[in-house]
Amino acid sequence: MRKALPTDEPVGTLDVVHRFHGPMPTGVTVSHRGRIFVNFPRWGDQVPATAVELRRGREVPYPDLRWNTPSSDDDPAAFVSVQSVVVDPADRLWVLDTGSPMFQPTSPGGPKLVRVDLRTDTVAQVVTFPPEVVLPTSYLNDVRFDLRRGEAGLAYITDSADGAPNALIVVDLASGASWRRLNDHPSTKAAPLEDFRPVVEGRPFLVRPPDAPPQPVGVGADGIAISADGTRLYYCALATRRWYSVATDALADRALGDAEVAATVLDEGDKGGGADGLESDDAGRIYLTNYEHNAVLRRRPDGEYETVVHDARLLWPDTLSVATNRHLYIIANQVHRQPPFNRGRDLRRRPYALFRTRIDAGPVLLRP
Repeated sequence: MRKALPTDEPVGTLDVVHRFHGPMPTGVTVSHRGRIFVNFPRWGDQVPATAVELRRGREVPYPDLRWNTPSSDDDPAAFVSVQSVVVDPADRLWVLDTGSPMFQPTSPGGPKLVRVDLRTDTVAQVVTFPPEVVLPTSYLNDVRFDLRRGEAGLAYITDSADGAPNALIVVDLASGASWRRLNDHPSTKAAPLEDFRPVVEGRPFLVRPPDAPPQPVGVGADGIAISADGTRLYYCALATRRWYSVATDALADRALGDAEVAATVLDEGDKGGGADGLESDDAGRIYLTNYEHNAVLRRRPDGEYETVVHDARLLWPDTLSVATNRHLYIIANQVHRQPPFNRGRDLRRRPYALFRTRIDAGPVLLRP
């Protein structure tokens, strides 16, 4: 009898939390009491609700169906197309709405950051953006919080627009005021194809229209994580092997000029492959998804990298979330199998998955 040939060995242990048989998810977050929230952007799938809570295996519109039924793409009182959900250090849910279904141009009122009170399951605050902060080309991607700054804290958001100016956006949560930082700065932009040619499932990852030559993926500032002490904000473009950090003092100080903010940017080096999501823990470590190798890596405070998990089921690990139950949650959603990257063919195979793996740390909780 022939012996089976050796195959790729997994690293770490993944537990399946939920299987998604409908639209493709991108974001996940877990409350301090263990409630799990997920979102589905409107990228072409039928999306009954763009933000949901997982309850006993069901995907329940959250906070209700009305908030998931917009009247238009610039409706300020309903979710249009949610890209991220994040529980903040005070155990409040924030919903980041791109206002951009199918990556369409945005209009004021559509892009917004919405706070939901988890005690009452009602919307408590809506932050919309002026057109000079969230541009018509903008695509709001992910968000992190420091509630120690100012009267009610600051939020930091990545603008990952494909082929348009990328940036970090800062929000004063007390006043709702917002401003752009590192606008079109090289650190926020995708690398050109000659510097980054990603390979996923053995195939070059490119935009492949049905009747045109392949094009490089141009998605900029995407993943975001805040350091355990709140002094540095880490970020990376989707299409690059490098990642960067910037001083949060500089981002927060509206009196500083663009050059002064840019002077605090540090090149954090080669992150080992393409990354979509970033996250941090209270032990000072930064987590990076690696969509080229079905893995999640972690950089320790001493600068060494280690593999948290590597598993063939991690088909495009997207969003990461560290929970107070000392687990890392991971969405795997097969982004690379979507029609734009396969000459119009949809190669995704349901179900998509939410996994988790045990880690020896909790989330970064920057609160007064």
